[in-house]
Amino acid sequence: MSESADQLRLRAVSGLPEVRHGDDLAALLATHAQPRDGDVLVVASKVVSKSEGRLVRVDRDSAIDRETERVVARLPSGGRIVQTRHGYVMAAAGVDTSNVPPDHALLLPEDPDASARHLRAGIAHHCGSRPAIVITDTFGRPWRTGQTDVALGAAGLEAVQDLRGTRDGYGNTLEVTLRAVADEVAAAGDLVKGKAAGTPVAVVEGLNHLVTEADGDGARALIRPADEDMFRYGSRDVVGARRTIREFSNAPVDPAAVRRAVATAVTAPAPHHTTPWRFVLVESPERRQKLLDAMLDAWIADLRADGFSSEAITRRTRRGQVLRNAPYLVVPCLVADGAHTYPDARRATAERSMFLVAMGAGVQNLLVGLTMEGLGSAWVSSTMFCPEVVRAQLDLDPGWEPMGAVAVGHPATPPPERAPRDTEAFLTVR
Repeated sequence: MSESADQLRLRAVSGLPEVRHGDDLAALLATHAQPRDGDVLVVASKVVSKSEGRLVRVDRDSAIDRETERVVARLPSGGRIVQTRHGYVMAAAGVDTSNVPPDHALLLPEDPDASARHLRAGIAHHCGSRPAIVITDTFGRPWRTGQTDVALGAAGLEAVQDLRGTRDGYGNTLEVTLRAVADEVAAAGDLVKGKAAGTPVAVVEGLNHLVTEADGDGARALIRPADEDMFRYGSRDVVGARRTIREFSNAPVDPAAVRRAVATAVTAPAPHHTTPWRFVLVESPERRQKLLDAMLDAWIADLRADGFSSEAITRRTRRGQVLRNAPYLVVPCLVADGAHTYPDARRATAERSMFLVAMGAGVQNLLVGLTMEGLGSAWVSSTMFCPEVVRAQLDLDPGWEPMGAVAVGHPATPPPERAPRDTEAFLTVR
């Protein structure tokens, strides 16, 4: 078996009838494609979906809604780039309304890797050969114009070829090279398939060295894990992706990620060309413990002075556990250097308000920046009630005003969807 293909042959499979729900697609492929061992069958997901009954009577928008796990971006045209339940990030959740009856939509296969394994086994049953199977769909790509086919499902082919640790022709060790073999095969097959001509299947010959006896992990291996995705959120949806997270996993927080979020925070607007934000990163566990203990003592003293019972104090102070449970803590502070001084209360209050608004904008930017880094956060107001205690525990200058504290960590569970809010309820038009 050779280590690489010296020559490829691509051929479209003609003569396939219109595929309908319940058709034995494997039998049709065995008859019309006549694949051999070592071949790769490239099959459009549309015919797989039709055979599996994924044609549903529903309008397009509703179909996209039911297949969407997360909206990544909204286009000016009204279109959506979404993450599907499968984990793919694609336009319109892969919902297809072309060449289907009116008021119907064709959804992607429920489990494309399982579909590929099923087709491979079925073809082996009908004709004895075991070609690899790649199930494809058409994707657009960031930074590139046009579309190309990629692999949604695969069987009998190593979808990702890991070349890390191998050496190039100059003896350099490859450190990041992961070859997306299944996507390359999908794109090659699309060169001879014809969407309009009704030839949704191609055979790729000459890749015997890549075809495996085992079905393998499938095309799911091509989906980048969320915590490795630097572009997880689209520009139109990143602000809405922020959630208040109160339960964190034990995974450590990368201090560099927090610093990148701070870089986002300090792009906020501020009055008089000032920079009134300071962010205290409490990275020392000992310092954090002392800070939270001192704040708790101050809180309990306030509650006792207000006449609360011991039981009521215990109930109330439980709310502060989010800061203790978080693996990382940020204390935003307002430093109003450059504020103007006014002799009257009206203008002095307005000046103060401008700086408070700027501080809020900076904290919001911080929370959004943490979200872009894949981190969860909760902004808690507690430090504002005991500023002297906070300044003493963190060795801060008297002019630094603590503006709450931000608990930071990796969410223990996926953030819940935010209930929709009627924008009109927040508008007054004159």
